[in-house]
Amino acid sequence: MAKNDNYFAGLDIGGTTVKSVLVDEAGELVGEMVEVRSHVKDGYEATFQQLDQALDQLTGAIGVSRSQVRGIGMDVPAPSSDGVIWAQANLAADWVGTNVRDLYSRRLGGVPVYMTNDGNAAALGEYAVRRKHIGALLLLAPGTGLGGGLVLPGGRAYEGANGLALEVGHISVPHREENGELPRCSCGLHGCLEAWVSLVALRRRVAVELSKPEHVNHPLNDGSSVEEKAFRLRDFAQQGDELAIRIFRQQGNIFGYGIADLVRVFDPGLVVIGGGLAESSFRDQYLEWVGEGFRERAWAVYRNSPVDPGKVTTEFEWATGGDSSAAIGVAFSAREMFG
Repeated sequence: MAKNDNYFAGLDIGGTTVKSVLVDEAGELVGEMVEVRSHVKDGYEATFQQLDQALDQLTGAIGVSRSQVRGIGMDVPAPSSDGVIWAQANLAADWVGTNVRDLYSRRLGGVPVYMTNDGNAAALGEYAVRRKHIGALLLLAPGTGLGGGLVLPGGRAYEGANGLALEVGHISVPHREENGELPRCSCGLHGCLEAWVSLVALRRRVAVELSKPEHVNHPLNDGSSVEEKAFRLRDFAQQGDELAIRIFRQQGNIFGYGIADLVRVFDPGLVVIGGGLAESSFRDQYLEWVGEGFRERAWAVYRNSPVDPGKVTTEFEWATGGDSSAAIGVAFSAREMFG
């Protein structure tokens, strides 16, 4: 590496860890991902110290100076606009209303900083690792909730006027519980897609199903917490358990149904699905269940071209960026903006 090379860092600020990467001027990853503990609940100043530590480890590992980092990309697990955090989420109270982007830039002596939320960052990462993809990309990532992001052709995330776009988990779907009620979402509303497609939703479904007389002797009815049962459900599905398969099939169908409405609005061409199921052994089957729901709701033109019926107009892929996806996304954005 030349002594005058420039680099761009991506800092993915999570509730537990800060994941960080470096890319060079050519957009190539340099060195390994560095992970340090996150102190977001101790305030932004404590987090800045961890970001400094990550930068020191990144540059030290390849033997270059911190001064060669010409731009920073960071993402935060909260809504933000133009560098200002809008809601506390899992952060300490002092983050809210603070322009952490500009504060951290000043701390670094004026190094420019790009900041977005974690959903946008992950979508940017999936775009970055697909070097041959030049169209749009819609990422949907079931986790504790349901996050997402939309990258426009050319590689810019669509963030909305206030940085609040793509709250994909909170579109409404018309699916009801067996008693006819719409499930309550963590946001306080009822009937949200996230109320069906998330770890929290799995907990509710597991509790409902295991309370039925026909499942009283199911191995998951072992006295463990509902959180533990939901966590183990994927293992049961991978073993072909009928109950686990039925729950995940329902989730996949409803997920695909909701995706159809998002595709109708954005027509991205490529839908990438992230989250823990991307690593499961039944992920191909799950994607088929998503496809069932999608075909139920999506117009024919969002499935195949009316001009060339052999051309698929909406492709589905699993996420490939892994744990470093968000850090890669904001690093590449910093390179594009400040390089």
